[in-house]
Amino acid sequence: MFAHLDDAARAALGQQLRWLCLPGGRPLFKAGDPADALYLLRSGSLGVFDGPTTLVHLIAAGECVGEMSLFSGAPHHLEVRALRDSELLRLDRAAFEALIEQHPQSMLGVARMAIERLSHHQPHADTPDTPNTPRTFAILPVDPDVPVRALAMQLGQALETYGSCVVIDAELGAGRGSDWFAEREAQVRFVIYLDSSGDPAWRQRCLRQADALLLPALAAQQARPWPEATPGHPSRAQHRPRHLLLMHAGHRVMHGAAQRWLAQFSGELQHHHLCGDADIARMARLVSGHGRGLVLAGGGARGLAHLGALRALREAGHEFDAIGGTSIGAIIGAGVANLWDTDTMVRNLHEAFVRGKPLSDWTLPLVALTRGRRAAAMLRHTFGAIDIEDLERPFFCVSTSLSGDGRVVHRNGPLWLWLRASSSIPGVLPPVLHDGNVYVDGALVDNLPTDVMAADGIAHITAVSIRAEIELRTRIDEFATPPWWRLLLQQRRGNGWPRLVSTLTRAAMVNSGENSERCCALANLLITPPLDHVGMLDWKDWQRAVDSGYLETIKMLEANA
Repeated sequence: MFAHLDDAARAALGQQLRWLCLPGGRPLFKAGDPADALYLLRSGSLGVFDGPTTLVHLIAAGECVGEMSLFSGAPHHLEVRALRDSELLRLDRAAFEALIEQHPQSMLGVARMAIERLSHHQPHADTPDTPNTPRTFAILPVDPDVPVRALAMQLGQALETYGSCVVIDAELGAGRGSDWFAEREAQVRFVIYLDSSGDPAWRQRCLRQADALLLPALAAQQARPWPEATPGHPSRAQHRPRHLLLMHAGHRVMHGAAQRWLAQFSGELQHHHLCGDADIARMARLVSGHGRGLVLAGGGARGLAHLGALRALREAGHEFDAIGGTSIGAIIGAGVANLWDTDTMVRNLHEAFVRGKPLSDWTLPLVALTRGRRAAAMLRHTFGAIDIEDLERPFFCVSTSLSGDGRVVHRNGPLWLWLRASSSIPGVLPPVLHDGNVYVDGALVDNLPTDVMAADGIAHITAVSIRAEIELRTRIDEFATPPWWRLLLQQRRGNGWPRLVSTLTRAAMVNSGENSERCCALANLLITPPLDHVGMLDWKDWQRAVDSGYLETIKMLEANA
């Protein structure tokens, strides 16, 4: 903001700035406080909060906060507080007005820049915005037995893809003052503060300097709390992202380990399974804001087009760090998150849906047209007894709660159960009843949950949308069904009533149409295979759906090359 000032104005400005230190967790100002100063963040990190817990923007070193207060005079309507120990320079309103009198032309430029930022909705402390990505990380192992030095070196090398990175351990940082750490952070894009010695004083320094906490543990060990309370409790972590890093001895995830270790925490926490070098590179993309996500929509048998799309994407070298979906998209996405290759996925899903006929256990329609047991057995057989947390890649699926919650995003618990809930077409499959709640197909409210993926901070989202024609048309005008014999005659002539299953499946998707339009706009690469020739429950046409997804994806990749 002050880069364009001449030497005289800059010297005068420097004389008016007052230095202050703000400990982590301390508010700079609260909502309703008078707006009487501008602050320049010299080092550290500030968070802008709407209410006590909702973080709407992160302010990094070199940015300013409160500039609009110099002109509007209105009280602050959001709270700003330090996420970690921070140093700031304060310019009072009276000092700024005095500078305007001495250097009117230079300071007029400052006013113009502040107004321009406001008009273009650029980030500042008085308007909500997506939080920025962390620049400093603290690696805090649960105990000294965790081999964190090699992890830090590999992570630093992976981060170098996106900017310079330095690792600072207890030996390098011993006896250094805050100015030294601020200089290191200003010189490079990323800083990793490493605790490999267990020294309490250095561990606290790492904790105070970090924008994000990386918490490694050996997956096979018995789960236990971290030495200090801060990593385990979200209120003490001051809304800094926390990442649990589960290090596995083999090349596959140890089932049940994530659930044991996650039980040591409360609040939001991301976890990552580290089984090899590729997992560290993936983690580096996710924590630095360069992750790539895949979102797959629901659509019944038409959703098998996802298989063709995945084949084309993998042939083109696309890899995904996080996966999410709804209904059939969630089921196929779970296979991606479980690291199934394309042939395995086609074989498993053909066996499950085409040969398995999960909707064939028809029953007296008191609750639904089918019992749902075949669908549940199919999912249990296909995916086993693993939890969502056990998947190799971060994964979520969406269902709809009819008990008042609306959209529900599932990130933990039995995988087969929540896939069953996400694909429960109302009236066709019975709902899933769990802990007093009633769950049905997620397509009712969010058939393409790219908004969930975007909220997770994923930088690039590939989405496969199923948007084939779902309208129902008829050639007759009626308000009540005729006798059964006349109804059968009309059906044979092809101009009768829509069939029950067709009505139910289309009704399950139509409500999310408006939301899907918004979610489609969030995708960086949107693939929409033409599927009017495939019925919603025509599993026998599976190959046509797969081929359509493959050809459309190749077309979109060539268009975006």
